[in-house]
Amino acid sequence: MALIGYARVSSIGQSLELQVAALEEAGCYPIFAEKKSGRSASDREQLALALDYIRDKQDTLIVTRLDRLARSVIDLHQIIARVTAKDAAFRVLQQSGIDTSTSTGKLTMAVLAAVAEFETDIRAERQRDGINAAKANGVYQGRKPTVDAAGIKAALAAGERPAALAKRLGVARSTVYRLAG
Repeated sequence: MALIGYARVSSIGQSLELQVAALEEAGCYPIFAEKKSGRSASDREQLALALDYIRDKQDTLIVTRLDRLARSVIDLHQIIARVTAKDAAFRVLQQSGIDTSTSTGKLTMAVLAAVAEFETDIRAERQRDGINAAKANGVYQGRKPTVDAAGIKAALAAGERPAALAKRLGVARSTVYRLAG
């Protein structure tokens, strides 16, 4: 029987130490840890290795908090499907009700995952509302243009080829075509 730990933080400035210590205290070995965004599970190398390491129904994948594993219900269910396909279990240390070896644990996990995704959506909606309000008040105007559209039109009118102009300005050809049109 193996207790397999997985720890994740989103940014380089954050520390994995607390998660790793909690997983070690719970008896996890090995522990897979990485500094990657949790928005998508598809590009997390250590998570993939942890899931591949699970061998049979005696193994349990353990994380400290549910949001360390997945930020969306879809990703969470896909990850848990991979775990259960191997007849293994999944457990969360700080949310002790989440343990897929029990029916109640499965229900608790599904409810908490849905709430977490709802909170993420609400946060993004508030952010969009704030940006729209700032734009309406003239406070937020977006990024300043890095290329002068009139300059591009003049260079093209003078006979400069779009590819050469894009290379000279350090932009994509599609930018030249978009600003020329």
